[in-house]
Amino acid sequence: MLSERKNFFKIDWILVLVYFFLICFGLANIISSSISGENISLLDFNTLYGKQFVFILISFAIIIISLTIEVKFYERFSSVFYLVCILFVLGLFLFGNRINGALSWYSFSGITLQPSEFMKVGVALAVAKYISDFQTNLKKSQDQIKIFLIIFLPILLIVLQNDTGTSIVFLSLFFVLYREGISQIYLFIAFVILTVSILTIKTSISSVLFLSIILLILNYFYQTRKSRSLIKSALILIFSLSISIITNYTYNNILKTHQKNYISVWLNLEKDPIKIKQMKRTILYNLNESEKAISSGGLSGKGYMEGTRTIGNFVPEQHSDYIFSSVGEEWGFLGSSFTIILYIILIIRIISLSEMQKNHFSRIYGYSVASIIFMHFMINIGMVLGVTPTIGIPLPFLSYGGSSLLAFTLLLFIFIRLDANRINEW
Repeated sequence: MLSERKNFFKIDWILVLVYFFLICFGLANIISSSISGENISLLDFNTLYGKQFVFILISFAIIIISLTIEVKFYERFSSVFYLVCILFVLGLFLFGNRINGALSWYSFSGITLQPSEFMKVGVALAVAKYISDFQTNLKKSQDQIKIFLIIFLPILLIVLQNDTGTSIVFLSLFFVLYREGISQIYLFIAFVILTVSILTIKTSISSVLFLSIILLILNYFYQTRKSRSLIKSALILIFSLSISIITNYTYNNILKTHQKNYISVWLNLEKDPIKIKQMKRTILYNLNESEKAISSGGLSGKGYMEGTRTIGNFVPEQHSDYIFSSVGEEWGFLGSSFTIILYIILIIRIISLSEMQKNHFSRIYGYSVASIIFMHFMINIGMVLGVTPTIGIPLPFLSYGGSSLLAFTLLLFIFIRLDANRINEW
């Protein structure tokens, strides 16, 4: 207890400084993207930036609480936190408020809360707790099934609430499982599923079947015609064909029109210039205006609060999911690059500190934090640039949103607290 108190302030100041710069820079860009000529007052809680300022103040309280709680508390009560988060997500089916088609919010007295954001903290803690248990062996199939259930249960619940974008983030935890020694066969399966799905959408089931047969025949002869190789090849063929059929049915019968259009543009399936132009005025309006805003920023940007598209509200949701387009227009390539570098520093620093942890729980939790932030960072910026499909997830610490900011603050500062205790670990 005494040693923990002595090391209370031995936190990693690089992570802290990057965090504070990102939230302050995010607030500045939220101000720029949400003002409409009025005088700026952070105490005006009727404005988006005024509300975000309140969220920042609340996040400071979360930081203090996170850093004062004993380290063992996080490990001891991680399962409880996970179950509480699951209950809050389940509660949305009864008491949730549907916003933009997603049943993801609790609303009361003008305040909204998105429990799926805090679910990321719960899953990260639960994954760290389960894998760090001395009885857990990821080489055993029963332990693999249990860890998959921990990850996939919230994914299923969030998908049922029509929030596919948030659910995808949890898949980043498979980076953690791979780092902790889970069989590489799962990476192979994931690669096959992704490749076959893309080929099916871009071509057809018959094309996938033909290509699979050719590859498996070549592999069979390369393996000197062993019977075991033939059985293995046949199983891979059946698996690939099954994935292709499921993908084709899902794409044509389950996905909504706007979801199929996003995938169509991402995979460059649409060739009709007239239809593409029409799509840019409708479902791709956000992306089209975002790309215009970023490209208009040039090298050094138009200047703070001088972005014509930002101030003119050309980009819908620019204060939240598309906040990076405001950075690109007003701060230019240099400002955008600096922002990306900060995220890279943040992620690499978390990974580096995780590698130094002596405590198994702290190390795995650190990997989980880095994976979740990386997935958000990669998808959000890729979405704004048109590199990844539009799925609507915030940019950590920059985007507007109380649930997102508070959850990511808690996620990060729990790790900072665990790392501060590294000197006391054995």
